[in-house]
Amino acid sequence: MHVGAISIEIRLPGCHSLKDKRKRLKPLLTGLHRQFNISAAEIAQNDHHQLATIACVVVSNESRHVQQILSKIPSWIENRRPDIQIIDDEIIML
Repeated sequence: MHVGAISIEIRLPGCHSLKDKRKRLKPLLTGLHRQFNISAAEIAQNDHHQLATIACVVVSNESRHVQQILSKIPSWIENRRPDIQIIDDEIIML
């Protein structure tokens, strides 16, 4: 069993409340789950209106498959959600 995770720091310009932030993050997390069949959640910076850190986790029987899925996520976000800016990302194999 191979488990991998990607941590992505994002900026949400134009969010002025936590409610605005939730409105923009929920569809993103749902879309990631649907597109890649992964688990995704906000894991840090919960009290900041315009910043968030999300994590996505993949489990597979091949480490190469895990790497392939995780490496596609940042570009998918950039292409599908131009209203969200990626600050940094890091892939971790567990």
